[in-house]
Amino acid sequence: MIIWIIGHFLAAAIGISLGLIGGGGSILAVPTLVYVMGVPPKSAIAMSLAIVGMVSLVGVLPHWKLGNVKLKTAAMFGLSTMVGAYLGARIATLPFVTGTMQMVLFATMMLLAAGFMIRKSTHGEISSQQVELELYPKPLCKYCWLWLLTEGIAVGVLTGLVGVGGGFAIVPALVLLAKVPMKQAIGTSLLVIVLNSVAGFLGYFGRVPLDINLMVSFMVAASLGIFAGAYLVRFVKAKQLQTGFGYFLLIMAAFIFWQNWHKFQSAKTASNYQNYQEQGTVS
Repeated sequence: MIIWIIGHFLAAAIGISLGLIGGGGSILAVPTLVYVMGVPPKSAIAMSLAIVGMVSLVGVLPHWKLGNVKLKTAAMFGLSTMVGAYLGARIATLPFVTGTMQMVLFATMMLLAAGFMIRKSTHGEISSQQVELELYPKPLCKYCWLWLLTEGIAVGVLTGLVGVGGGFAIVPALVLLAKVPMKQAIGTSLLVIVLNSVAGFLGYFGRVPLDINLMVSFMVAASLGIFAGAYLVRFVKAKQLQTGFGYFLLIMAAFIFWQNWHKFQSAKTASNYQNYQEQGTVS
């Protein structure tokens, strides 16, 4: 019961993070499911996609009311991310892609997200949005539409493989490549993440076991959290939150690397022992 409460408190934190700083919450879903709720990595990634998709759908509603969602842009970019997400999910279900491989890749993505957050929060007078655009590689605008579709597929593949929404790459792409104003890019990116998550989830559906009850209860907790985050944002400084969350992600990434290195070493030892026994039997 205590584990259940802790897990759902962290699920609410997913929504709170999205409401407070506009991102980062989705990256909490997989480690919470794996290391708190005991869900296998492949199942956890599939379930996190459904959770992130639902929370993003709740988050997109206020942006929709304010007219900050560009449907045509979301459709073009979203279709490319959906193709990538479905492909990434199908690759992830292949036998040679282990849960350990996925978690190591996930931890690598956590390090990148942490770097973005810490860098954005330490730029004094420069807004975090300006920093986000500065960190994005300069596009060759003669081929902007092709760059946009290519990035959409790449972001989608990562989403399918590790369950990360990729918002830190989607927003700059919409601003710099699709020429969408920042406010509309944020609202549109949430809709892209919804499409992305749906396609990735469908790629896993029927191929990995899913705990539907746990998935739905996490959706509810995270959706409630996003409203709490939207309320708390007026009382908390975003830069301090981004710094703290960035360092928290660094710690979590280090923990995931350590856990999976330990598993890798144990598997290697077991394999060596098995080979030794087989050689002894042959001789």
